[in-house]
Amino acid sequence: MNKPKYTIAVTGLNAIDSPGPGLAIIRGLKDAKSFDVRIIGLAYEALEPGIYLHDYIDKTYQIPFPTAGQEVLFERLSYINSEENIDFLYPNFDAELYGFIKLQKHMEEILGIKMVLPTIEQFEERHKVNLYDYGIKHDIKVPKARAIYSTAEIPAAAQLYGYPLVVKGKFYDAKVAYNNEQAAQHFNKISAQWGLPILIQEFVRGSEVNVCGIGDGKGNLLGAVPMRKLYITDKGKAWAGISLDNERLLELTRNMVESTKWQGPFELEYVKTVDDEYYLLEINPRFPAWCYLTVGAGQNQMEALVNLAMGKEVEPFKSYKVGTMFIRYSNDLIVDINEFEKISTIGEL
Repeated sequence: MNKPKYTIAVTGLNAIDSPGPGLAIIRGLKDAKSFDVRIIGLAYEALEPGIYLHDYIDKTYQIPFPTAGQEVLFERLSYINSEENIDFLYPNFDAELYGFIKLQKHMEEILGIKMVLPTIEQFEERHKVNLYDYGIKHDIKVPKARAIYSTAEIPAAAQLYGYPLVVKGKFYDAKVAYNNEQAAQHFNKISAQWGLPILIQEFVRGSEVNVCGIGDGKGNLLGAVPMRKLYITDKGKAWAGISLDNERLLELTRNMVESTKWQGPFELEYVKTVDDEYYLLEINPRFPAWCYLTVGAGQNQMEALVNLAMGKEVEPFKSYKVGTMFIRYSNDLIVDINEFEKISTIGEL
């Protein structure tokens, strides 16, 4: 029986010190057993390394930054789709997801492009600034937090939570502060990059554990692999990690997906305290950069998500291999200046 071949577009090609998930997702798609793929890269900047990895990506197009608006994005995607006939699209940045979620219906009905994404309600209520109320609603332990808009609000927040506390950006970045001056420095640096508000969060002492998984939108957990970071960069990103045997973490994940009817991929970030309590720090509404570990552990969640979108019956993964490690590495990619000029000028390569 011939396997279908899908054309799949993927964003998040920036394989830098804070990498996007794009290349990990592409690797998972290339490993798919149930279909073949042609990969279309969607890049924001000409220096995203994935553009030039031709063994992974068949063709790349530049797309407008999220600030350009949904109309401009849809127009660009319409052109790309007229050239490539895209079956499925993986958006992979928090900052772009709102636009893609809002366009999802149009993209499927008009362009025939499928996506599996959280609903706009799911996306909004799991925002960092809303996460404490989210925890109360769904019976999940979450550190106390408040959103602030100026450094003048830091002392009041510090009085509530004490030091150390965590200073978080609305999309990315989190820094631990030990006094008002340090908190203000973190506030200024993070807000300059990601805007306001900034979240001031109670610091919970313990070890961080993460889960990469997918929900079907009906309350069923289709796959989940827990991971502990073994090596962390100065930006807090996992550079090495190992899959865990942790039934309690899987139970918490199943409960979250069942309670919220989560639709699509997710990453849960927890802190496990010395008392074996788990506090949810973040819900990232897309695959994390380390998601290829799920493939190595026996769950190709990227493949499963595409099959779900295509109306295929997707059986939940029943197990995964404990003790599977990933170790990230950097490399020098040699690129011809003509390729850089081409993607920079005409937006295609």
